[in-house]
Amino acid sequence: MACPGSWASHQHFHPHSIKIPGDITLGGLFPIHARGPHGLPCGEIKKEKGIHRMEAMLYALDQINSDPELLPNITLGARILDTCSRDTYALEQSLTFVQALIQKDTSDIRCSNGEPPIIRKPERVIGVIGASASSVSIMVANVLRLFEIPQISYASTAPELSDNNRYDFFSRVVPPDSYQAQAMVDIVKAMGWNYVSTLASEGSYGESGVDSFQQISREAGGLCIAQSIKIPREPKPGEFDKIIKRLMETSNARGVIIFANEDDIKRVLEAAKRANLTGHFLFVGSDSWGAKSSPILDQEDVAEGAVTILPKRASIEGFDQYFTSRSLENNRRNIWFAEFWEDDFRCKLTRPGIKIDSEKKKCTGEERINRDTPYEQEGKVQFVIDAVYAMAHALHSMHLDLCPGAMGVCDKMDPVEGRMLLNYIRSVNFNGGGEPHLYLLRIVCKWSEGMEEMQWSGGDHQIPDSVCSFPCNPGERKKMVKGVPCCWHCELCDGYQYQLDEMNCETCPFNMRPTPNRTSCRSTPIIKLEWHSPWAIIPVFLAILGILATSFVVITFIRFNDTPIVRASGRELSYVLLTGIFLIYLITFLMIAEPGAVVCAFRRLLLGLGMAITYSAMLTKTNRIYRIFEQGKKSVSPPKFISPTSQLAITFILMSVQLLGVFVWFAVIPPHTIIDYEEQRPPNPEMARGVLKCDMSDLSLICCLSYSIVLMVTCTVYAVKSRGVPETFNEAKPIGFTMYTTCIVWLAFVPIFFGTAQSTEKMFIQTTTLTVSMSLSASVSLGMLYIPKVYVIIFHPEQNVQKRKRSFKAVVQAATMSTRLSQKSNDKQNGETQNKIEPDRTHIHIQYVSYVFAITATVTNRAN
Repeated sequence: MACPGSWASHQHFHPHSIKIPGDITLGGLFPIHARGPHGLPCGEIKKEKGIHRMEAMLYALDQINSDPELLPNITLGARILDTCSRDTYALEQSLTFVQALIQKDTSDIRCSNGEPPIIRKPERVIGVIGASASSVSIMVANVLRLFEIPQISYASTAPELSDNNRYDFFSRVVPPDSYQAQAMVDIVKAMGWNYVSTLASEGSYGESGVDSFQQISREAGGLCIAQSIKIPREPKPGEFDKIIKRLMETSNARGVIIFANEDDIKRVLEAAKRANLTGHFLFVGSDSWGAKSSPILDQEDVAEGAVTILPKRASIEGFDQYFTSRSLENNRRNIWFAEFWEDDFRCKLTRPGIKIDSEKKKCTGEERINRDTPYEQEGKVQFVIDAVYAMAHALHSMHLDLCPGAMGVCDKMDPVEGRMLLNYIRSVNFNGGGEPHLYLLRIVCKWSEGMEEMQWSGGDHQIPDSVCSFPCNPGERKKMVKGVPCCWHCELCDGYQYQLDEMNCETCPFNMRPTPNRTSCRSTPIIKLEWHSPWAIIPVFLAILGILATSFVVITFIRFNDTPIVRASGRELSYVLLTGIFLIYLITFLMIAEPGAVVCAFRRLLLGLGMAITYSAMLTKTNRIYRIFEQGKKSVSPPKFISPTSQLAITFILMSVQLLGVFVWFAVIPPHTIIDYEEQRPPNPEMARGVLKCDMSDLSLICCLSYSIVLMVTCTVYAVKSRGVPETFNEAKPIGFTMYTTCIVWLAFVPIFFGTAQSTEKMFIQTTTLTVSMSLSASVSLGMLYIPKVYVIIFHPEQNVQKRKRSFKAVVQAATMSTRLSQKSNDKQNGETQNKIEPDRTHIHIQYVSYVFAITATVTNRAN
């Protein structure tokens, strides 16, 4: 609006837009500048997402206007606005498109000269190309639909815009983010990732893109979201550093799915670099990143290995020729081209009144795109051209229907009715790419090839990991983290367990143990006590010495069988007792021999038999002495059953109890071998062994020896009772010492034997303990009772002579008197002299010393 004569009446001025005159005007919305810092609407220029795309619209208009077949005699014009990547600012700018449709009341307006004002009708925008960001398109679409202005976006991919009820005048030439999200899920799975974070710019594009990704990943399964972070619309200082810090809280989630505008992407990369995390994050970016280089300018090392999504497209060769030929002289219609020139060539144009920064070089105007600076066609250029061509083809079809044969715009198309144009847009069908001829698509990569050829940070061609938990090692099972199906802890299948499957461990059968990697079971080695084992060498050595000593005693007794010492020791019982001692030594070899049915049978038989024979004979002998002297106190007649035959009979009766028990055992449970897998089953299965042994438990072994222990205890009792008999008359004292020592040996045996029941060396310790204890008890008996006799026989034969015989009564009286005299001497008070008694006691001792070796013979003769 202006008054007559004013300068404004001749020009409609829009300082932040491009006006291309034409018969029909299209609107254009492009993010020429980035979002400005706090308080400012616009920031730095965006060379690719802004200038490239905007020039693509100008290129498409030139192509259409020069095409004699498409919209002949109709020129398309444009009104192109800068959205500054901000939805609120874009909404303000887009009001320009609807100005012609807003009815204004000018009845009260008068100029100063009283004339009515000249009302210049603004150009009518029949359709809008854009916007880029989904959040901007949503904001603008809500206004344009009120005035029924069709809108075709070249880059807005938010799924929300597919709602035809809310955005019925909105169309787009790019697929929605749901397809991008599906592609991202496929990429993540192809790289073997199962734990990623998501990062979205606040707004419809970022949030809906992430929502689609999360929904598709849930449906696909096997993919977990570590964190879902939103970038604020107006980020505060340090906001991106906080975002990087939050991402590092789940550092295993190296993969980051990013749905964000390129400004936010750049700041994220800068923050990662400041945090010294170059190469840590593996970005999968949406089409807002695409093939653009501006987000990664000076941040290439941080972005290395990023996988970005871009809708399937073709490079428009005609646009490359057009854009690379642009210069300051031939592109004055682009009001932002000078700013682009300075930024692209890093120089400064001279302007009146503005001093050039000394640090920057001066622009000469001779610079050329793609010669003095790198150039690559922005990824959405094709779609900008397609959007313009879609609008042109719809207008062309509409013109053919409404204005058949008419040159230019007819009355039916003036003005263009928006809803009718929308119908033509929805039914448009043409060859995309903006070229007047067909073009070929070149396959730039395939999935299988692309993954192998990718280079990650540091030049590594191996796909990095982005997983919550790494695969468990062989022999470990997964213990899932509640609520997070992609996270687990690896637990070793311990003890005797092996890995049944990735989730479970199972115990190996009792006769098996796990393999070293715990993925299966293997047979447990079977062992037995070997002759060369240290556990066997000592018992065998003792047994050999004992057998040699016993054999020597037996041979000596046989050779001097009729001498007084041999006869006085009771030859018959001595031979029986020595046989028992020999068998005790012999059992050591059976206990160490390899178990078998025969060996096990002899173990049962001889284990308790040798001791039963020994202590039966010793008990008989001790009982005989005790009864003789007890009987002598009461009567001069000898007791019954003291003859050699009676003594042998008693001994064999006592032995038969042991034999009877063994044969009953044979009948109930025949001897056999077993493999005990529990005995040597330590916590470390590598040390597990199966022990080959006879079917003799600890209890059965003790039962086998129990009868011998009873005989031993009984013999000890009689030895104690016979302790008052003078040592010059009998063998009670040596037998007593033998039994006392034997009891001590077996008392030591019990705690050792049973105290090692839980030891992994149980068999070896118990076998050694048992055999050594038996050899020691046999050695005690042999040493106390027979070695002194052999010594006298061999080295003092003069003492081995016949003494004169005395009657049983005289022997008993002498022993009794000696005992009484001894007791009287002990009862004397300290003040009395002992000289009177001492000669008599000495006399008695001398008088009866000649009976030391003749007592047994005298008693025997009287009994006969």
